[in-house]
Amino acid sequence: MSLRNIAIIAHVDHGKTTLVDGLLKQSGTFRANQQVAERAMDSNDLERERGITILAKCTSVTWQDTRINIVDTPGHADFGGEVERILSMVDGVLVLVDASEGPMPQTKFVLGKALRLGLRPIVVINKVDKPDQRADEVLDETFDLFAALDADEHQLDFPVVYASAKQGWASDELDGPRESLDPLFAMIVRHVPAPEGNAAAPFRMLATTIQADPYLGRILTGRIHDGVLTANATVKAMNRDGEVLEQTRVTKLLAFRGLERVAIEQAEAGDIVALAGFSKATVADTLCAVEVDAPLEALPIDPATLAMNFGVNDGPLAGTEGDKVTSRVIWDRLQREAEGNVALSVAMTEERDAFEVRGRGELQLAVLIETMRREGFELTVGRPRVLYKEDEATGDRLEPIEEVVIDVDEEFSGAVVDKLGQRKGELIEMRPAGAGKQRLVFHAPTRALIGYLGEFLTDTRGTGVMNRMFHAYAAYKGPIATRRTGTMISMGQGDAVAYALWNLEDRGPLFINPGERVYGGMIIGENARGADLDVNPLKAKQLTNIRAAGKDDAIVLTPPVRMTLEKAIAYVADDELVEVTPDNIRLRKRYLDPNERKRMARKAVA
Repeated sequence: MSLRNIAIIAHVDHGKTTLVDGLLKQSGTFRANQQVAERAMDSNDLERERGITILAKCTSVTWQDTRINIVDTPGHADFGGEVERILSMVDGVLVLVDASEGPMPQTKFVLGKALRLGLRPIVVINKVDKPDQRADEVLDETFDLFAALDADEHQLDFPVVYASAKQGWASDELDGPRESLDPLFAMIVRHVPAPEGNAAAPFRMLATTIQADPYLGRILTGRIHDGVLTANATVKAMNRDGEVLEQTRVTKLLAFRGLERVAIEQAEAGDIVALAGFSKATVADTLCAVEVDAPLEALPIDPATLAMNFGVNDGPLAGTEGDKVTSRVIWDRLQREAEGNVALSVAMTEERDAFEVRGRGELQLAVLIETMRREGFELTVGRPRVLYKEDEATGDRLEPIEEVVIDVDEEFSGAVVDKLGQRKGELIEMRPAGAGKQRLVFHAPTRALIGYLGEFLTDTRGTGVMNRMFHAYAAYKGPIATRRTGTMISMGQGDAVAYALWNLEDRGPLFINPGERVYGGMIIGENARGADLDVNPLKAKQLTNIRAAGKDDAIVLTPPVRMTLEKAIAYVADDELVEVTPDNIRLRKRYLDPNERKRMARKAVA
């Protein structure tokens, strides 16, 4: 049986996972009457809730006499670390482009990496059944993107397939027959080369993803570069520098068959497999026969641009909602995460119970926090901060700049240009995008975009779409104005009282409901004026023996502003923290005691 290895790359929400569903169904991987969840590849709860792919996943389908290994990759730049490694496992890529939106930032980000590796993509223009499709213009835009990314003449001569992943058909012509996905299968077999590799050479493979299994331990997935691997063979692991990390026996050799991982006895060069048995080897290490002495080259990963401090929850309610609260268990969990996710790194800080986590973006860090929260962790996290670099030639400070692509109704474009201008964003391109929308492209500092999404959605009445990706490091752009409002800080501990909250409503929006537990130093609302305000949310109405008619009407409160995790992370100032527990997300001051707060504020000014 011949073999093909492909990855599907696209911008978030352009239909990658839906297309894989269609390929699985039409290749006969499922029985005709088998119940399969929609977006079967998005198996993680967070992926299903958010409708995005976070982790790259492998599957395989058999079409006629060819087995096609398919990797479904994330479409978010924050998870780009996954995509880069995956591309080194495959021989071809399907570039999926939405027939109305056209190429988007993530398409550009991943395609650039694929072209640099010398891969020859197949362009799939998806969703051509939509009424607002403009497939011909999108094809021209895609060609322009290839040219802008320095594609060579072979890569520019890319084949095109028109498809509707949702309806399960593909065609070589826009108005061709719309029956099944067979034209896409045929194009993959015809256009993607069979994997190269010397089956007679000693076994070598590069670990590209890692997973923990309660029964098998570490499972490392990758593509066999050379040789043949059998179950129970003795192999070793080397790091990038050629140091031997460990020598072990392959306790389990697994291949991907549909959505299942199946134990096999033998695999050879070119196949994508997973193996168990290693205790130290991780992503980017070379797994090889004992006689091999040189590691395989691993791709460098784009730098982390953001850092956040994760610390223990030291508030008065600590330990009442979660069961993993000590710094030791938090540190162990973060180290485990960094092992499998090369785009993240963790380090100790000068503070006794806090750790620095570096990553690609707010979403990546928020997904990690949300995952830990669901596992029963209680922790506090600080405001994200950007990571600066120093120009080696001049010694100047450099900061990360992102390319921001915004699709917005024309009536709101002025507000967006104004707001991003205030945040030191530079307008690069402005053009009509059809249907009364405009596409705006900015280069803006990463720190200016922290917390901007909520404001952007308000300014565009929820209709704007914003996408961003790392562009480059550039000279520091100077100070940027941050949150202009102060906060209302609880003075006491107990259950919030409706009467007290009703009296505080005039000051600004509240974040809590009556009856919620509060403590001294916890942020319960926003003060419309610039300064922080200490308030008492526990004050009950004084009852007297003289009661006036009409004075005891039921108190009606405005519903509070509810903070999601991403909103809270973006909202807090440098002297504030987000307290995350399995049941609640609270905002608090870093120093709960008001006297200590004042002392630290004076120290910061000095």
